[in-house]
Amino acid sequence: MGASEEKPYRVYRGGRDKGKVPLARRDRDMRRAKRSDGPGPPSSGSGKGAGKGTGKITRKGDRRGRRRLWFGWTWRRWTLVTGLSLILLLIAWTVAGYLSVESGVKAANKRVPKSVAPALTPDSGSLYDSPTNILLIGTDRATGKGSQGRSADQHGDSLTVLHTDPGHGRLVFLSIPRDLEAEIPGHGTNKINAAMQEGGPKLAIRTVNKLLGRKLRINHVVFVDFNQFEKLIDAVGGITVNVPEEILSNKFDCPYSGSKCAKWKGWHFNKGPQHMDGHRALIFSRIRENQLDTSYTDFARQRDQQLVEQATLAKLASPSLFFSLPFSGGSLLKPIATDLSTWQLMQLAWVKFRSSAGSDLHCRLGGTDDPYSPYGDAVKPDPYGEQKVLAAVLGLAPPPPLPHDNLTGPGCTVGSSGKFK
Repeated sequence: MGASEEKPYRVYRGGRDKGKVPLARRDRDMRRAKRSDGPGPPSSGSGKGAGKGTGKITRKGDRRGRRRLWFGWTWRRWTLVTGLSLILLLIAWTVAGYLSVESGVKAANKRVPKSVAPALTPDSGSLYDSPTNILLIGTDRATGKGSQGRSADQHGDSLTVLHTDPGHGRLVFLSIPRDLEAEIPGHGTNKINAAMQEGGPKLAIRTVNKLLGRKLRINHVVFVDFNQFEKLIDAVGGITVNVPEEILSNKFDCPYSGSKCAKWKGWHFNKGPQHMDGHRALIFSRIRENQLDTSYTDFARQRDQQLVEQATLAKLASPSLFFSLPFSGGSLLKPIATDLSTWQLMQLAWVKFRSSAGSDLHCRLGGTDDPYSPYGDAVKPDPYGEQKVLAAVLGLAPPPPLPHDNLTGPGCTVGSSGKFK
């Protein structure tokens, strides 16, 4: 065979290599097909299998190749992009929630009288790592259904000192009975709840400072309007309160009218955890008499108010509420007046979140009933018992138990029940 009739294949040392001649153009097509993740280079021939498999690139296959160029990311790349998107969304949501809460805090700060600031003692550090004393003053001037004839004065119906104890991972709630006799600066001795009426919030803070001593100075104050507290509880979706005992109240704020109210026995609460909306929580905090327990005193009412305050604080500090802050952050603080800043409230929420309800300390001051008091039904303080309680609040001594033979005596309980009986 002549040289001009050279066959279209190559002969190698190992023998003939079957197949098409590896021309440069065909090699280039192969490389392009691999880069585009396409179906391969076009095949020659017009047989039955032409245009299928790795042979011919059709228009449909070409579009599929372009989609793979866009969506053909590895799972690592998708994970990275998704993670970054979630982080950016979380940051945006946090900023929106912070700005929403900040607007409500600024309004709450304006509701605090300017005379209050000089009566407060500055913090020794941040709420994260330093103990802080916050005075919660609850006022209850009922204006709703069934409130006709009730007092509208400025008495502090509920006085509670919230002592944060980051070192022990707990919160301490110190209840001050409103009927406890105390020295009101410039006004002599009277029931401590009269301080609000005599001189407003400033005098109330000075009176509590004098009662508690130098080691428990009030750093911040929160005023809670229980009549407006109902809206706050509804705004957070209700609260869960661990009711210490079964209660059947006397007939007050009857929800019915006419003859139905005459047959109505009163408000009933079962013992144990119960979910309450704002109105039911407000009723629970106002109960003064339990028809099922003759030993139920005004101390129990203050305990119930404290349980409502604690449950609301726990709900405000819950992570689930965080996702609604951009929509409700400003409205949540409408029933509250406080000097706490937005950043300090966030620190307080974190301290509450980190604390253990099982180790929280619930204490109260108290003494003995004074039937001869010129101030009406009053409680004469027990100085020795109160010293033990204050030492326990500061973490300097073990908590003294509540006396079993004195329903108004000072003492403490540990845990979430807060039962003062």
